[in-house]
Amino acid sequence: MAERDTGMQRPIGFGRLFRLAAIAGAVLLAGCQTVVPGGPPPSRRPSAQRPSQPQQPVVEPGIPTDTQRHRVALLVPLSGANAGVGQSLANATQMALLDSRNERVRITSYDTAAGAALAAQRALADGNQLILGPLLADDVRAVTPIAHRAGVPVVSFSNDATAAGNGAYLMGYVPAQSIIRVVNYAHDQGVTSFGGLVPNGMYGERASTAFLRAVESAGGRVGALQTYDRAPGSMTAAIARIAKSAPYQAILIADGGNAAAAGVPVLRRNGMGGAHILGTELWNSEASIASKPALEGAWFASVSDGLYRQYAAKYRARFGAAPFRLSSLGYDAVLLTIRIMRDWPMGTAFPEDRLKDRGGFAGIDGAFRFGRDNVAERALEVQEIRGGTTVTVSPAPSGF
Repeated sequence: MAERDTGMQRPIGFGRLFRLAAIAGAVLLAGCQTVVPGGPPPSRRPSAQRPSQPQQPVVEPGIPTDTQRHRVALLVPLSGANAGVGQSLANATQMALLDSRNERVRITSYDTAAGAALAAQRALADGNQLILGPLLADDVRAVTPIAHRAGVPVVSFSNDATAAGNGAYLMGYVPAQSIIRVVNYAHDQGVTSFGGLVPNGMYGERASTAFLRAVESAGGRVGALQTYDRAPGSMTAAIARIAKSAPYQAILIADGGNAAAAGVPVLRRNGMGGAHILGTELWNSEASIASKPALEGAWFASVSDGLYRQYAAKYRARFGAAPFRLSSLGYDAVLLTIRIMRDWPMGTAFPEDRLKDRGGFAGIDGAFRFGRDNVAERALEVQEIRGGTTVTVSPAPSGF
């Protein structure tokens, strides 16, 4: 379990224990005296007294009592396979505290690699009134009932909408929102006929549902929607199937940039050279996405990168490495906490109702607010890959 303070100072430790020195008793011997009859009685020297010992300080287990700051727990993987992204999130929360110069919030990190439920129990035992994290959807499901019984909200970094609710809020980038945004943009550019390629699995299922609904809502038509496995030749076979219903004005490839870049040449060879390629929010997490010639002219929707570039430069300067793209969620979660702190009296429970502020919040990733489903609704922009870089072709709205 790692711990961080909130301001420029390091967190308070367990205290300094004093070593008591052994005190040897000394006997004061009086000198020989002669008693003179009728004379004054011999004087009595005062008896030696043991000096009073200093009181030993009381050291209590756990985090020291702190009545001047709000207790907030950060639950992320700090060891194991996901330690890299977890540490990046932890570093981002530290940056947010330092940049805001806020001294009324204390964030303590708990490692979820050994068990998210155990980490949550420790966080609650330490008196935390708000949980930021966890990262993975399964961990959110393990933590939520424990935190809910204690009346402590959970602001998670997951993008699995099924993990939201019962006191759990999701800040992750949900694929459905990205797909809806890019489909609407394409329709505004005159696109009415769409095709789709989605991988099998949970992400593909959600992407398929969002794609069909978005096209229908925009007034367009989906000519074909094909799925593929993560196996050699599977995407090629799916493209051969989708080509039978060609032509299309736009084709969504609901996968990462590498998979999309590999599929585009196959699409071109199968007579779909004129179709616009649409991507998802996954592309924004890949630093090399713009360097893939096959994706020239492709559109995808994501959170804005304007402020993120400044954040990434400061992060590299401070920590000596590039941040994970998801780390901005940690930074924005702290800004959210500080914003709500104005209505959070010291020593009271976190005001969960303030998370539902319809005016939303602002951060590195732009404006966002939690909807009725407790999932962050984000203001997204549309980017186009052009000449080895990404260009914003439809800016994100500044608010709601």
